[in-house]
Amino acid sequence: MTRFAISFDPLLPWPLIAALGGLLVLLVVVLLWQRVRGAPVRALASALIVLAMTNPVLQREEREGLPGIVALVIDESASQNIGVRAEQTEATVAALKERIDALGDFELREVRAADKPDGDGTALFSELTKLIDDVPPEQIAGALLVTDGIVEDVPQNPAALGFNAPVHALITGEPDERDRRIVLDRAPRFAILDEPQTMEFRVLDPALAPGTSVTVRLRIDGTEVTADTVGIGLSHVIDLPLDHAGRTIVELEVDAAEDELALENNVAVAEMDVVREHLRVLLVSGEPHAGERTWRNVLKSDAAVDLVHFTILRPPEKQDGTPINELSLIAFPTRELFEEKIDGFDLIIFDRYQSRGVLPIVYYDNLARYVREGGAVLVAAGPDYAAGGSLYRTPLGPVLPAIPTGEVVEQPYRAEISPVGLRHPVTRDLPGAASEPPAWSEWFRIVDTDAIAGDVTMTGPQNLPLLVLAHEGDGRVAMLLSDHAWLWARGYDGGGPHAALLRRVLHWLMREPELEEEALTAHSEGRTLIVERQTLSAAPPQIVVTRPGGVIEELTLSEAEPGLWRGMMEDSPLGLHRADDGELTALAHIGPANPAEFQDVISTTERLQPIAEASGGSVQRIADGGGISLPRIAAVSARAPAAGRNWIGLRRSEATVLKSIDQLPLLGGLLGLALLVGGFAALWYREAR
Repeated sequence: MTRFAISFDPLLPWPLIAALGGLLVLLVVVLLWQRVRGAPVRALASALIVLAMTNPVLQREEREGLPGIVALVIDESASQNIGVRAEQTEATVAALKERIDALGDFELREVRAADKPDGDGTALFSELTKLIDDVPPEQIAGALLVTDGIVEDVPQNPAALGFNAPVHALITGEPDERDRRIVLDRAPRFAILDEPQTMEFRVLDPALAPGTSVTVRLRIDGTEVTADTVGIGLSHVIDLPLDHAGRTIVELEVDAAEDELALENNVAVAEMDVVREHLRVLLVSGEPHAGERTWRNVLKSDAAVDLVHFTILRPPEKQDGTPINELSLIAFPTRELFEEKIDGFDLIIFDRYQSRGVLPIVYYDNLARYVREGGAVLVAAGPDYAAGGSLYRTPLGPVLPAIPTGEVVEQPYRAEISPVGLRHPVTRDLPGAASEPPAWSEWFRIVDTDAIAGDVTMTGPQNLPLLVLAHEGDGRVAMLLSDHAWLWARGYDGGGPHAALLRRVLHWLMREPELEEEALTAHSEGRTLIVERQTLSAAPPQIVVTRPGGVIEELTLSEAEPGLWRGMMEDSPLGLHRADDGELTALAHIGPANPAEFQDVISTTERLQPIAEASGGSVQRIADGGGISLPRIAAVSARAPAAGRNWIGLRRSEATVLKSIDQLPLLGGLLGLALLVGGFAALWYREAR
């Protein structure tokens, strides 16, 4: 391609040439005004002089045309796997490549776009921008999008595209598709246990009239709770019966419709963290002693604990004649605490308490019932537990896991973690336990008992039980059979992990999920599913994982640390996964709970229509009775229409690259000399007449 152009390479600065030219123009105007003979010839000679100073140059350029760049963006989001859309997409891409190659003068660039990792749907235009960000705008011939039309990042106007070329969308899927889906309008991210919690949702189905009844099922942590009949298109509020703290997965599922596209959006999932707003703890100290403040400090340091503390300073047998009106002690409200409000406590602690007639026998029956029905009791024992007034010799005794022998062993010893304790989350990896002997100070007293239930997680001298954790009915009991934990708190001989130990015991009693000795949990890290099984057994049971779509796989666990087994599944599909070992079930969701890509899976032309038409392009469906029917592709000029009935256009590129250039000074050499001599000769000839 050859192009000619004239440029100037002035001999003098342009201001001087302009000044000289202005002076000569003024002189010619004066000559013409005075009608001086030969004024036109003088004007011609003056013009030649000025033109010669500008040094005009004739340029001949050899340019090579650049091909038009066609951007092909292929939608590979999850919704493109519905039905035959994936097959339609691949057949369309193959046909487009063949036809564009046959046109010539076009270069095809291709990118495949998947779902956005944050679950906000399909982003085709951001991928389009990255694909052509190094291409001059005038070289872009057009963009072709092969998609189902469910695109979330559609620009508002053509200027945002960064080029002036048509955008054509070829839509997969069928025009008469049907899908039913459930939409969460409001779901709590955090919830407080024992407070009313609700979710608001709607069921949408374009094929049914508004108000048509369908069935929606509520599941919490995989267990179906209720099934309700709701109306299509109407907003509904459902109560959530949350019964435990910790991570909770709530599912709402609507019955499937006939011939609907996808079942993924028939289920709406909400993940929430359920917390206890306040944990009510009753601490009853039988007598003042050095370790009493240790329990109080540990409990008061926990902001979630509401502590009620009583110390029995005047047992019934203490009669010294002091008038009642001179006593400043608070009466122990036994009836209010152990009959009327006992079920309102999450934990009751007896610290060196023995039965002296302060509590009537019937209240110990209430305590035993409280434990069996889901309550928690901690006995921090000292010599009192071996004495005649031991709690074991009350109606509370049948729920206590350690029988006192009546002896108290007093000798220096270091507490040891038992083999079971090494696997129990309460005492596993307790700070200082890794060394031998443990890196904590000695204690000097332990109550001699026989453990008849539960798990002995710590031991004292002669392998005597020191810390016993037991389940009783629906409740829990813990027994610390020494009153010397305060030595760790005071830092005696280096101290010990009193805060960690006592806090773990308290939280195990109050059912902290992380401290369950038999637990199955599942969570995700990116696309990796991680399943953990906490157990006191030597080996975990077999784990079966049900993936989205009902695919079942066995998962092998390996021991991550004593009592904790872990297994992973990488590149897991998006959706809800269920892990089961025959007794326990755990749920985990890979990716966003309700991805935008599956909120509305019906293929559509409406989302891309505005930007396509504004750019001069078009949106067309390609489905044709089970096959595909592509529009004809034509090359068009920059100003011609780029779309019509059953055809789409790609603009020819007007961009070129310079290969070589030749320059010829017009007033230089013999030609310039001849013009100047001729001009002045004409001027001399005219003046000589």
